[in-house]
Amino acid sequence: MNRDRHSPPNQKPLSVAERLWDKIVHRSKPHHAQLAALCRRLLRRKQGLEIGGPSPDLKSDGVLPLYPFVGGVDVCNFDTRTIWEGDIRDGEAFTAEEGAATGRQWIREATDLDGIADGSYDFVVSWHSLEHTANALAALHEWKRVVLEGGYLLIAVPDPTGTFDHRRPITPFDHFVADDERGIGEDDLTHLPEILELHDLSRDPLAGTPEQFEERSLKNAENRCLHHHVFSLGVLTHLLDHLGLQVVGTEQSPPVHIIALVQKPRAGDTVDNARFVATR
Repeated sequence: MNRDRHSPPNQKPLSVAERLWDKIVHRSKPHHAQLAALCRRLLRRKQGLEIGGPSPDLKSDGVLPLYPFVGGVDVCNFDTRTIWEGDIRDGEAFTAEEGAATGRQWIREATDLDGIADGSYDFVVSWHSLEHTANALAALHEWKRVVLEGGYLLIAVPDPTGTFDHRRPITPFDHFVADDERGIGEDDLTHLPEILELHDLSRDPLAGTPEQFEERSLKNAENRCLHHHVFSLGVLTHLLDHLGLQVVGTEQSPPVHIIALVQKPRAGDTVDNARFVATR
């Protein structure tokens, strides 16, 4: 089996998902995010929950090496078998990478973190999982709920200009609001016609032929491979501002990352995101 060319010789072999991500990104080496230093200062030794992890980009040699300096990370995935993690079980122990603190595996929907109490974590991180969620605002509401006051959310979504979404239009803010008001579920395929027409298969080498891609997409409730929505930095910050979260920093990290770090306000805090949402 191939090994990660960026990792030490004793590192675990790359998973199928990690190899896929390398192909999508077309990177020869990690492009380190400028937000890394800020995250290191604010999240050092903190306890977090990752939605859809663990993520190669958050490992020691990744885009934003989060795992080495936080106190610990639990993870949440939507099913006991996914194409990214393989077979997993609710409640089992896991480690994000060799040498990292042991965390807990949750099997929950991103939009319904049942059993996780309010304010359970110092931070929540979602690294390229929000676009796989049909009801993005419902998910963000839940992630905000389980973070304590003064805690943080670190959100990364794809920059469409560097991915297979580059032909698709940016999803309007009002569409996210309408999805939330209608209670859209994870079996929703509203965007499938647009995806089938505009998805650039030349940038998605493991998706197969158009026929294979359509077959997989029709089973999205089982595999969660679709990008329901297409984000810009302005739309992402607008959503976070809508939820009353204070934007701490944002970044577009080529070729594919749009990143925002936001804080859940404490009682009495004033939220002012004018300089961040002006770009929308």
